Amino acid sequence: MALSPSQVIVLATPVFLLLIAAEYAWGRWRGRDTYRLNDAINSISLGMLSQLTAVLTPLLQVGIYTAVFAHAALVREDAFWTSPAGWLLALVFYDFCYYWLHRAGHEMAVFWAAHVVHHQSQDYNLSTALRQTSSGALLGWIFYLPMAVAGVPPLVFAVVALVDLLYQFWVHTEHVGKLGWFDRWFCSPSNHRVHHAVNDAYLDRNYGGILIVWDRLFGSFREEDERCVYGTRAPLESWDPLWSNLEVYWALARDSWHAGAWGDKLRVWFKPPGWRPADVAERFPKPPFALDRVTRYHPAMTRSLAWFAGVQFATILAGVALFLWYADGLPLVRGATWLAVLTAALWAVGAAMQGRLDAIEVLLIEAAALATATAAEGWIEWHRAFKPLAMLLAIAWVAARRDSGRNGLVLVAALALCLAGDVFLMFEGFFIPGLASFLAAHLCYLALFRQGVRWFPSGRALAGTLAVAALMLAVLLPRLGPVLQIAVTAYAIVIALMAAQAIGRATLLRDRASLGVAAGAAVFMLSDAILAIHRFALPVPLAPLWILSTYYVAQVLIVHNARTASAPSPLLRTRTSRLPGAAA
Repeated sequence: MALSPSQVIVLATPVFLLLIAAEYAWGRWRGRDTYRLNDAINSISLGMLSQLTAVLTPLLQVGIYTAVFAHAALVREDAFWTSPAGWLLALVFYDFCYYWLHRAGHEMAVFWAAHVVHHQSQDYNLSTALRQTSSGALLGWIFYLPMAVAGVPPLVFAVVALVDLLYQFWVHTEHVGKLGWFDRWFCSPSNHRVHHAVNDAYLDRNYGGILIVWDRLFGSFREEDERCVYGTRAPLESWDPLWSNLEVYWALARDSWHAGAWGDKLRVWFKPPGWRPADVAERFPKPPFALDRVTRYHPAMTRSLAWFAGVQFATILAGVALFLWYADGLPLVRGATWLAVLTAALWAVGAAMQGRLDAIEVLLIEAAALATATAAEGWIEWHRAFKPLAMLLAIAWVAARRDSGRNGLVLVAALALCLAGDVFLMFEGFFIPGLASFLAAHLCYLALFRQGVRWFPSGRALAGTLAVAALMLAVLLPRLGPVLQIAVTAYAIVIALMAAQAIGRATLLRDRASLGVAAGAAVFMLSDAILAIHRFALPVPLAPLWILSTYYVAQVLIVHNARTASAPSPLLRTRTSRLPGAAA
């Protein structure tokens, strides 16, 4: 049977991991370990995320190429391209196009925003090879259109693209030195180490994927002759796979927004990376890069955190492999749902390695994501397991904190009532008890958000949330019986007051925690609005997905931010430290 590119990657993954393990063992034996667990997990996680998103972008990956081939190919000689000579020529042709895409990725900011992901690691090993962007397909297809116009069939294009990518895996190592004549013709470990270095002499060199002759022909070759320092000149300093993909786009958008001249707003995206309009650079200066001040980002992990992250990573990797194996046959919505679940899990593990989340919070996020996905899939028994589990984990996390005090008790009460509401709403005929449970939960939240501030500090927030509640009631009440009219009216007023209190509190305190709580309260109101519209007014497409995803986002935001300032959980304490970089 013919394998899809995603299935080929799944079959290649054990080989990748075996070679990574062999490189790690070799480095340990030689006294030159080039691995850190947190960095390796982050790099492979970005590779997983790249493969996951590729499943949802077939139009950009191959679709546009196929359309151009079908309508604009100058010559159609499929028999030639599937001959040995044709395959070889297609591979060389692809590598030539890849050279120019890769070079654009270093010489034009909008392409660098996608490519930077591959360079963010400050280590250089085989796990770095798997560190791939999730946004490269947005514009990268442009550089391969000459192959379509020349008549290279889409199947041949897809195969040589995979070959070119797989070849580049082995060159990401510090344990292979110079290879003599091979270095003069091909991309090799020595040549590619130069490419990943931030040394002045090495910057933006050696772009070739398989052949290094392109760099020799077009003036971008540099031989390795001094010790390499890896990473980027604007370090990421995060294990967040989503921020890794977005950080440069965000920086470009911010500079474009602040630029005074309309031309500069556009030039920001197409000038070389690091270029900034003069007015923006003056208002928001950045320190110049200095090689001797490079330090490695390394939030230290306890042994328990390392084991937790490792087990979580292995479990997610298995889930990603299962998804990729069947992804091509999944409808778009199902694929997007499981992409979101796996992405949430990858993000949570990265946050735990940074010390931003406790272990129980990670498990809470994963249980919430699975509860949402199983509801969307219609897997009722699994949903009935994961939905209460999510709230039990939230309760356990708050209860485990020794210094939560009265606020912690109120928060536990709110979560316990939400748990009761969840259980009631999973079964037919228990809507009123479920509604009453959530109404009581919102009263607890309202009391919690009152701590430290007066009642309803923002009149605008109160007016706004009550106006939303009034609008909802105007839509819903004509469709309800007398008992439900009373119950739904009371509920709408209470949740509006809860949201107004949280938002008003944030307008006074203006700190990250209060803003997070306010966002959670607003999203909670949105979730309840979707539920009410779907149940009583008109069917909402994909209702379980929207209702539960917003519900759990709201709960996680509130639980994470409504706590009092306290010491980290005793289970997984982390501390942030910096280790000297290679140049230090």
